[in-house]
Parts: sequence; C-alpha cells; structure tokens
Amino acid sequence: MTPSLPYLARVFGRIGILSFGGPAAQIALMHRVLVEDEGWIEDRRFLDALGFCMMLPGPEAMQLATWCGWRLRGVPGGLIAGGLFVLPGALVVGALALLYAAFGTAPQAVALMLGVKAAVIAIVAQALIRLAGKALTGRPQRLAAVLAFAAIFVLNLPFPLIVLAAGAWGWLGTRASETPATPWPAGATSLRRIAAWITLWLAPLAVLAGLGQELLLALGLFFAKLAVVTFGGAYAVLAYMSQEVVSARHWLDAAQMVDALGLAETTPGPLILVTQFVGMLTGYSAGGWGMALVAGLVTLWMTFVPCFLWIFAGAPYLDAVTSRARPAAALAMISAAVVGVILNLALWFSLHVLFVQVQTVSLGPFALPLPVLHSLSPTALALAVLAFGLVFGARRGPLLVVPVMGFAGWLGGLI
Repeated sequence: MTPSLPYLARVFGRIGILSFGGPAAQIALMHRVLVEDEGWIEDRRFLDALGFCMMLPGPEAMQLATWCGWRLRGVPGGLIAGGLFVLPGALVVGALALLYAAFGTAPQAVALMLGVKAAVIAIVAQALIRLAGKALTGRPQRLAAVLAFAAIFVLNLPFPLIVLAAGAWGWLGTRASETPATPWPAGATSLRRIAAWITLWLAPLAVLAGLGQELLLALGLFFAKLAVVTFGGAYAVLAYMSQEVVSARHWLDAAQMVDALGLAETTPGPLILVTQFVGMLTGYSAGGWGMALVAGLVTLWMTFVPCFLWIFAGAPYLDAVTSRARPAAALAMISAAVVGVILNLALWFSLHVLFVQVQTVSLGPFALPLPVLHSLSPTALALAVLAFGLVFGARRGPLLVVPVMGFAGWLGGLI
C-alpha cells in the first residue's frame, strides 16, 4: 500500500518527535512503525537500505528515514520523511542553545550539566563497546582500531585522513569477488538532478562570501566538509569536530564542547544536531542572539542538505553497491578505524568531565592530553559511577539516564 503524502507526513512527524536514544533506538522505532505496524517496507529491503545508509557519510538514521520516504513516494516523500525526522530535534536544540548561552554559567545550570555529562560518559562507553563487538571481527580490524586511536590521540592527525587511509587499506587488501554482482542500473540518476542538489547545497556559501560574512562563511565551509567525511556515525564525527572546533579554530572551549554533546543527548532526532548547537554558540559569541540564529540555520543547511543528495543520487544503486566485495571491505575497515576514533572521544570527554585541569604534555614529537591528578572532581567521579550503574547495571537507556543524572547533578549542586 502506498500512503498519501499527508498520512506519510503524520507518521514521520510522530517518528521525529519520539526519536530519542540515538541511532539504534531510532532505527528500531522506524522498523516497528514502517515494517511491522504499517507494512510499508519489506523487512529485507529495510535491512539492505540500513546497510547502504551506513556506507554513506552523515547520520544513518536520518538517511534511512529519507530512503523510506523516497521508496514510498519518491523525492517528495523523501523530503517529508527526512525533514520531519530532523525538525523536532532542531527546534529543541535551538532553544537549548539560546538558554545555554544566557544561563550556562549559573551555578545550578553548571551542576545540572555535570550530571548530564556524567551520563554521556557511560552512554559513549556503551556505544563504543557495541560498535567494537560488531566492527572488530578479525586481527586486521583490531589493528586498524589501534592505529586510528594512535593517529588521532597521539599524532593529532585529522579524521578525514584516517578515514581515507582505512578505506584504502580495506579496498586494496581485498580481491574483487568472483561471484556475479548485481548490475549497475542504467540511467538511474540524472546528472542534472545531482548538479541541482549540489548547487542548492553550496549556494549559501557564495551568498555569504558576497556579503563578506567571514565567520558564517567559515562555519558553512567547515560543516560542508564535515558532511562529506562523517563516516562511522555521530560519535566519530564528534571526535573530529572537537579536535577542530576546540583545538584548531578556538570557536568553543573544551567545557562548552563537552556541554554541547551532553545537551544533544537529551533531544530527539539525530545526535549530529550537536553541530547546530556548536554553530549557534559560535554565532552568539560573535554577534548575540541574531547571529546565533543565522549561524544555526547555516549549520543545519550545510549538515543535512547533502543527506538528501546522497539518498536521491545513490538509492537506485543500492543493490549494486551492497553486492560488491571491495566497497564492502573498505567500509568494514573504516568502521574498525572508527572504533579507535570513538575511543579517543570517550577518553577526551572523560578527562574533561572528571578532572578540573587537563594539560598537554610533550613527549618528543608527540603531544598528549593528560589530567592533573590532584584536580580530580569527587562529585564528577561519583556521578560517573552512578551513570555507569544505570547504563550497565540497571540497563537503562538514554531517555531515562540523562534526565535522572541531570537531576542528580542538580541535587549535588544544592548539597
């Protein structure tokens, strides 16, 4: 059965509002609604599409929603499904960013955020363990994870270079399959359509350059680049973004970046909406409320418009791509390297939450971020232990853990 566009909009609007808990929970929600309840998508096609979306840069859950809408009602359906998957979370993140800019340094806000950040330590650790179990299937994959961690933590190499190196390793180390692959569809995607989407995506950059808006142009260029290299899910992207935003560009400090990730865990929609939060804080620091709103819109545009491009251009080739050995091997090695990148994020995040002071120590050609041991925060440590107990002991999800830990942090601030 093909749904009408209004009914499709109602279903995906409901999915967008309820899509808490990260990609795994969001994908499970879509499977239940679209495959089991509505019967719109066959189970095998849903899983194949999920694998295809995980090969693409960008948030896989949002792109899966876009693919489902495209499968049901073509480009209009894809626009509705993908847009409504992002919109509720974007509205919430925008409100949180403005509140944080106004009240983020208030003592009770700081105490509440400490509880949320303790929850994020446990949530990221859980995501790391789950991904490692799926991605590190052999010695080459484990070695790729170790090398990726060393490359970003010790050598401070950029995330895109790590992704390219891992993909090349997987591609070159695999022979082409002798099993006949699904043939490429003839003329499935119009080059004119691809060019139109690329133009639509990048047009704001030309406008900003013409207006002389240097900061907004820098934000747009950075998040456009981020949209192309965001393989491996949101946590991998956050590691690279933290490296760039805090260490290289100095748009935010480490504490603000940690707070951004913590707040993004509390909202519906893709976790990569943290980019909107970063953009809005950067804009607010430069020009107040108006600049924050414009910076948030620029960030959202540059982050999510290419997701529609990847799906509308690549969806007709789904069967052909997933049946070939070398692309699959390259992406498997990228997934393994991403484990090391996420380990770097988990360590970086934990150090800045648990210790008041973190210093960069030079060891020959290497520079390592190490904690000042006597600056360990007993309150943060106690909250982290509680968060790990909720996530790993009580097996509770982010939808419960984040607000409970925020309340625990707030109580700690009162005490």
